[in-house]
Amino acid sequence: QVQLVESGGGLVQPGGSLRLSCAASGFTLDYYAIGWFRQAPGKEREGVSCISSSDGSTYYADSVKGRFTISRDNAKSTVYLQMNSLKPEDTAVYYCAAALWFPSQGWDTVSGYNYWGQGTQVTVSS
Repeated sequence: QVQLVESGGGLVQPGGSLRLSCAASGFTLDYYAIGWFRQAPGKEREGVSCISSSDGSTYYADSVKGRFTISRDNAKSTVYLQMNSLKPEDTAVYYCAAALWFPSQGWDTVSGYNYWGQGTQVTVSS
């Protein structure tokens, strides 16, 4: 069955780094755009980054540009999110999601994704 599994979350001090992984199974990752989203308590889920299936184009929320990097390894059916210079406001549950067709209303449109992982907690605190 189709499955996305996130890993790599944890507790990190401000200024630290984490690398999240999103492992896909049950479908061919190559054909899907993959997005990373996050949701903090009491807030809506928001787009963090996305990587397309066609040419590997990448997209980032303004709040993470220059700090986060998304990449994909289709041979390993895995997408990564390297997060550097983490801030307390980055604290959230991070989800990866897969879209067979690039979301027509924008890469950060939650409803544009077909499959979702269960999420991994990232906490940035001293």
